[in-house]
Amino acid sequence: IGLGLGLGTFFNTSLAELELQLTQTRNILNNVRGEAGSPASLHTEPFSDRPLLPPPPPPPASRSAFSVALNNDNNLKCFGPFRDDKVVTYSHIFMNLGNGYNQQTGIFTAPRAGTYSLALTAYSDAGSPGNTLAACAALHVNGKSVADLREKNMQDQEDSATVVVAVHLNAGDQVSANLPIGCFLCDNKNHYNTFSGFLLYATN
Repeated sequence: IGLGLGLGTFFNTSLAELELQLTQTRNILNNVRGEAGSPASLHTEPFSDRPLLPPPPPPPASRSAFSVALNNDNNLKCFGPFRDDKVVTYSHIFMNLGNGYNQQTGIFTAPRAGTYSLALTAYSDAGSPGNTLAACAALHVNGKSVADLREKNMQDQEDSATVVVAVHLNAGDQVSANLPIGCFLCDNKNHYNTFSGFLLYATN
């Protein structure tokens, strides 16, 4: 009996202490809630008087791809030859994901640093046998040649050449297809001349 009374007293005392701690905890929480919701803690300054923060800049494009052709004409139309090197402006756009390709300048600008795949196909038609064929173009990055295509002879009336490369580009780097002096490219809606590129993976 003495043991039972002792345990009962112990448990009653422990229960009373737990109830007291629970009550104290509830009071603390109520005080915290009251302070957080009190008028003094709220920002009462009107929105119109607060300075407007500029919107955050958009994140760099995670996807970038373009594919263009020289033209989309019914009849064969040639670009060149010229007395100076010219950037080839491709007017027909298959895809311009991320708007990195500028149709007016013929230049693709990399939106972010990464490894890109670039492809260029050059086609030309001399018009008739015996004429000089000059199907040539150069793939440029920031004005420097990365790869050249050249089919220049008097044996073929028409011919084409293609190059595909993987290169690292920094954000803002400019890629173009350039037409060397004396060369010319011919195309129609069959799209013999194409220029394409896409981001394989970003490095930043």
